[in-house]
Amino acid sequence: MKTQSLHKRDSDLAKANKQLEILSNGIFKSGELPTFSNKIKETNQFPLRPKKLEILQINVGYMCNQVCTHCHVDAGPDRTEIMTKETMQQCLNVIKTTGAHTLDLTGGAPEMNPNFRWFVEEASKAGIKDFIVRSNLTIIRANKKYHDLPAFFKKHNVHVVSSMPHWTRGKTDKQRGNGVFDQSIKALQELNKVGYGMPNSNLKLDLVYNPSGAFLPGDQMAMERDFKKALIDDFNIQFHNLFAITNLPISRFLDYLIASENYEDYMYALVEAYNPSAVTNVMCTNTISISWDGYLYDCDFNQMLELPVNSSVKHISDYNETLLQDRNIVISQHCYGCTAGAGSSCQGTVA
Repeated sequence: MKTQSLHKRDSDLAKANKQLEILSNGIFKSGELPTFSNKIKETNQFPLRPKKLEILQINVGYMCNQVCTHCHVDAGPDRTEIMTKETMQQCLNVIKTTGAHTLDLTGGAPEMNPNFRWFVEEASKAGIKDFIVRSNLTIIRANKKYHDLPAFFKKHNVHVVSSMPHWTRGKTDKQRGNGVFDQSIKALQELNKVGYGMPNSNLKLDLVYNPSGAFLPGDQMAMERDFKKALIDDFNIQFHNLFAITNLPISRFLDYLIASENYEDYMYALVEAYNPSAVTNVMCTNTISISWDGYLYDCDFNQMLELPVNSSVKHISDYNETLLQDRNIVISQHCYGCTAGAGSSCQGTVA
């Protein structure tokens, strides 16, 4: 198993290096793209520096019950990278002392980590203001052992952020797989049943929208209105907020862009939509991302490209918040995705 994990790690590193090479080239038939670093220099925002740390985002493993076409983590049932209990304990030690107010658990499907419930129970004791779990919804319906997740989330006052590509079956299943829409609807109804997403409820339920193709998301507020109307009218489902997230040109989505011959057009669309106002609030300025094996990154997109933090502190076991705050944020061409239009982060638009 250890040999297989090392082999997979080498394979992931080789893929990340290849994708970085593609992104860094930036030379197309239409001309050469400006580098992201030069772009932010124009508005005196280089080097990009962290602000007050607000969010610890922890990826507890790449294993997932779905294989989504846009997934920047390359998650799926065949992924064996899982955060160990030892690394989770190191994270807990940091959670108890951090100045961050939000803990954000992600994956893959984070619920598939065998120590997920233990970790949630322990982390919920730390007094974090906002405790997020990013769920793909279908995991709640995937197996009997997950059916009680809505009640478990409620018990620990978890803020559930759920993937929901569209309010129609066709668009959702095209992006996430056959049957995903129906299972997602059932899971949302189960969450509503225990109080999630209901008006005036403190059980927060937010949805995440990613475009299904090589285009940028529309206006977040307008889409939220459309989602709410469709889901309440058709399925009597309620939720609080919709987060619109731009697909970044990395991992599985980059593979799709190249295979569909949309890569050049998409990169130009991102550059043309560049918004200097969005740079101020990109997620890497207030977030530390922790990988399944405990290494530290400026964001989970950098994590997938194997771009660790530019700091003497590289691993959760050596965590030092003061030293981490005194760093330059690592950037590359994929960062155009977070600064296009209204900007994009794991919490939706930023500008």
